[in-house]
Amino acid sequence: MTETPEHSYSYAEAGVSIAAGNALVKAIAPLARATARPGADAELGGFGGFFDPRAAGYRDPLLVAANDGVGTKVKLAIDHDRHDAIGVDLVAMCVNDLIVQGAEPLFFLDYFATGRLETGIAGRVVAGIAEGCRIAGCALIGGETAEMPGMYATGDYDLAGFCVGAVERGEQITGARVCAGDVLVGLASSGVHSNGYSLVRRLAADKGWRMDRPALFDADRLLIDHLIEPTRIYVKSLMPLLRRPGSPIHALAHVTGGGLLENVPRVLPRGLHAKIDADGWTQPRLMAFLQAQGAIEPEEMARTFNCGIGMVLAVAREAVDGMIAELAAAGETAFVIGTIEPGERGCTVAGNGWSARAPWTATHLA
Repeated sequence: MTETPEHSYSYAEAGVSIAAGNALVKAIAPLARATARPGADAELGGFGGFFDPRAAGYRDPLLVAANDGVGTKVKLAIDHDRHDAIGVDLVAMCVNDLIVQGAEPLFFLDYFATGRLETGIAGRVVAGIAEGCRIAGCALIGGETAEMPGMYATGDYDLAGFCVGAVERGEQITGARVCAGDVLVGLASSGVHSNGYSLVRRLAADKGWRMDRPALFDADRLLIDHLIEPTRIYVKSLMPLLRRPGSPIHALAHVTGGGLLENVPRVLPRGLHAKIDADGWTQPRLMAFLQAQGAIEPEEMARTFNCGIGMVLAVAREAVDGMIAELAAAGETAFVIGTIEPGERGCTVAGNGWSARAPWTATHLA
């Protein structure tokens, strides 16, 4: 009696293609190479990436690290085949967190996880990451692609990003210089950025939004284009101002999860309160649309979305006019949106029919 040969298993049969992973690395290597900068050659393929702070011009640097993801905005990109700019969001969420410490983003690493690697989609995502790095002036020096069948549904993927920056010792921004009388300057966001998308997607499902049709508030642009607009990267416009000796920028707050209410107080010393005047800027049509569609209360808006302000600067009062002019010359749209006053550490947003207030608590660190 002839025995049946034992079945020979392979990694590919289990759902993981080493060949596809190698093909992706080969495809994205030129993208990474294009982000090379002093201190990094941005070549891929090693077990780790090197960076030389001295070659980047630093004498006694403090390193600052940040990591983040894109949240459920990734699901919107997947569902509507909009993979090309989601990588910009990934970079933006990390580098914008670094500059609020006064740190220049130096290098970036990404993590791409999926159930089945589709090199075309993954390549588009990584191309967006490389573009974000180019905008931010940091090198893409490495990353990880994980193919994990059974962990993700067909077509799904997730992203994480890690960025390291540097600031010369003694030049870091801690918020300690913030004082009563400082003026709050808000920089316009490019859209929803990368927070609040679980609510956006819930509204889309409940209200039956047609993403492939012009937005109700903009007949010239599809709704999906408004919603997938990548997060604005503020690095190149802010770094020259932050590096200026005696810079009048006393603190910065990146408006992410928690919105204006919970991010601005993170940079305030005890005994100071941020009073934001919602009449200081016009709420973007997209934000007004979201609020109307969901009958969202002002406090919920100010805690969930950026409401049109992606970065907040606390600036010495005497320097505000010149600062706004310089920001405009750098391509930013800036508004005076409030002041720092004595009071309980926290934030109030009022005006334009708004009334929202949040004290500072330890939970706001999350």
